[in-house]
Amino acid sequence: MEALLTSAALVALAEMGDKTQLLAMLLATRFRKPVPIILGILFATLANHFLAALIGHSIAGVLTQDWFRYAVAASFIAMAAWTLIPDKIDEDAPLKAPSKAGVFLTTLVAFFLVEMGDKTQVATVALGARFDNLIAVTAGTTLGMMIANVPAVLFGDVLAKKVPMRALQVGAALLFLALGLWMIASLQGWM
Repeated sequence: MEALLTSAALVALAEMGDKTQLLAMLLATRFRKPVPIILGILFATLANHFLAALIGHSIAGVLTQDWFRYAVAASFIAMAAWTLIPDKIDEDAPLKAPSKAGVFLTTLVAFFLVEMGDKTQVATVALGARFDNLIAVTAGTTLGMMIANVPAVLFGDVLAKKVPMRALQVGAALLFLALGLWMIASLQGWM
């Protein structure tokens, strides 16, 4: 349960103001079909985050020495800093669903590709390395993405004007920092 809840909370907060959340708002504004957009986000995130968690889990299984655990802790601290850097997306770029692909497939492919190397994917790799339960990490990170992106699809314009994205980014950064410091304290035997 710890893996699920930690993964969901970290990714939901890290996703605030992230380029994939901006993409969700852009898709919703351009296509005005929330159900296929939400389903595209769900399936793209499940695939992307399962692979990311699997990579993290595989690396953790091979590299079980303390130096690797310190590297994972350091990656959480680095994620704290990275979370404070807001993402931008080019809203003027043309965005049209290919006539045969439709909104679902366009969202699926766009989200999967935009998430590659994104901070939430990197966080998922680190979470996969941190926790033994691959399914809980994937479910948690996917839940976190949906918590952040479904409202962006449904209420994007209103949310962008009312929710202080900077405060959410700072909150996410503090969570990543706390997790990294907690891991270091555990490795040092302080906890």
